[in-house]
Amino acid sequence: MDLHVDDFYKDCATGLLQLYQAFPRRIALYVEDLIGPSEPDEFGLPSKRHESCLGALLWLADEGYLRFDSSIRFEALDQAVLTEKGFLRLSRALHGAPADAQTLPPSVLRVRASLAQQLRETLRSADSERLVRLTRLIFENSNNSANDIV
Repeated sequence: MDLHVDDFYKDCATGLLQLYQAFPRRIALYVEDLIGPSEPDEFGLPSKRHESCLGALLWLADEGYLRFDSSIRFEALDQAVLTEKGFLRLSRALHGAPADAQTLPPSVLRVRASLAQQLRETLRSADSERLVRLTRLIFENSNNSANDIV
């Protein structure tokens, strides 16, 4: 099983959600905040898990989901912010209304239906398969989603 790929999806989701929570402010995005503390190896280099998380964040930047000014050693991306692409993907509404949709105001429905909120709930429930499915939606082109709410 490719556990590193599951970690990649989780790292992408948690990193993008941290930026979404701060949007439109720029923040320092620390790897340790996403994966917890990890001990460097005997040579003082970051652990493989730490390197993988940082690699996922750099990949997100290369693919246009976030931008940053510089890195803080191997610890963080400094002055990181979502790009328009990242923001629109996270704020889009997923299809399927909640059971209590008739009694909720439209603003609450919009937030609850957003991909960002669905990712938050999935991370809390630790449902790794759903997390993979939802994170993959970030990477799909949203041009086919006529019902997206932004």
